[in-house]
Order: sequence, then structure tokens, then C-alpha cells
Amino acid sequence: MGRTIVITSGKGGVGKTTASANIGVALAKLGRSVVLIDADFGLRNLDLLLGLENRVVYTAIDVLTGQCRLDQALVRDKRLNKLVLLPAAQSRNKDAITPEQMRQLASALSKHYDYVLIDCPAGIEAGFRNAIAPAQEALVVTTPEIAAVRDADRVIGLLEAYRIRNSHLILNRLRPAMVAANDMMSVEDVQEILSIPLIGIVPEDEKVIVSTNKGEPLVLAESPSLAGQAFMNIARRLEGETVEFLDLEAASGGLFGRIRRLFGAKG
Repeated sequence: MGRTIVITSGKGGVGKTTASANIGVALAKLGRSVVLIDADFGLRNLDLLLGLENRVVYTAIDVLTGQCRLDQALVRDKRLNKLVLLPAAQSRNKDAITPEQMRQLASALSKHYDYVLIDCPAGIEAGFRNAIAPAQEALVVTTPEIAAVRDADRVIGLLEAYRIRNSHLILNRLRPAMVAANDMMSVEDVQEILSIPLIGIVPEDEKVIVSTNKGEPLVLAESPSLAGQAFMNIARRLEGETVEFLDLEAASGGLFGRIRRLFGAKG
């Protein structure tokens, strides 16, 4: 059985779907079979970020209503043969699926894939409960802003209430220069509040916008940007590798372009 991991945040707009796409692609690049489930019914975007929007024929709802088989709804990525996407229905709302149905889908997929990654919708309502229902692990994405951290703290409490205790933190869009100027929360500040293990620090990177518009996750680049390298390292940590984090001391000195990568010069 594969690992079923929900990627969640609480607050919208913190880069959760970007993280889902990049971590899924990164794991596939490492040779793992990966299925990404878009659990954001009504507001799906994962297909766009993966560049697969024109290949979506069926959705998870079509599977559940018997209009197609599960394998027919999976959209295969031509760039990486170990990566597939189960799209959400864009025309249905979050009440169109139940937690038990999400468990059925994830359970069936986990028999055939090493990783089942679920991109959770923002908020803590029905969509959140559906997305976390089948998960054994969680990646909680936040930015170093007080509103996002507070929402992430709320989500961590709910995950524990639903008995998902293997949660890790991804701190996204960090700006070392602002941290050095005391204008942004530091990694330590966020960790002290959230109190879950850190698995990734992703710096602010304007290339995220370009990659999103092109449907090409950062980790696919021949020479990934710093953010792309950070996502790649998160995948390696999920695989159990020991990989050093970004050197924030060097970054906070205004030498962002010189951030050292302590593991294999990759950060």
C-alpha cells in the first residue's frame, strides 16, 4: 500500500497547490509512482499547474457515479510516466463527495501507487474533511504571515482531532532579507507557534508565476530555481534522505543569490 498524504493549509493563497504539483512531480522524478488527487471540487487548479487541463476527460465524480472506471479518469503526464492526476469536477461543489467516497478512491489508488497526494481545498469546512479523510500523513503549508500561521495552527489541531498525527510543516515564500530586518516572521518563530517538524523551507521566487502560467512545475526545469530545488529536497526528505535546509544566515545578509546549498550544493 502506498502512502496517502494530504497537503493542506487552512488559509488560501499560501501556495498549497503549487507545493502539491511540485512535490508530486519531484517524487515521480525520483522514480516513485505518484497519483495526485485534486480535492478542490468546484475550484480545481491542479490540472492547470501541471499543464494537463486539456487532457481532462473524466473526473472523480464520474468515477463515483459509475460513468467511467477509475483508470479512465486518471490523466497521465507525458513528461513523467510515473505521474497521474485524478481531477476534481469543476461544475460540482464540495458537497458532491463524502469522506467515505474519498476514502474509497484513495484506498483503490494506494494499491497501485507509491504515493497518493491529496491537494486539499482552503478552509476547514466540508472540502477539508473530505480531503483529510483517507490520509495517514499531512504536509501543512503556510507563509510567514500571522494570519496564515494562525490558520495553519487551527488546521494542525483539527488534523490531530482526526487522528492524523504525522504532520510536517512547509514554510513557503520566505524572504530572508525581510526576516533579517525583523519585517517577517522567521523559521524559528513559525516553528515555535506550530510545533510540528519542519520538512521544507521554500523561498519567495517570481519564477513560480511563470511556471504556473506555463503549466510546468519548477522541479521540471533543467536547472531548477532555488524554490524548485527546495521542493525537490522536500521530496527527498519524504523518501527518508537527510538533506540540509537553506542557509538562512547567508540569505539574511542580502546575498540571496548566494544562498548556499549544503547538500550537494542544492540547498
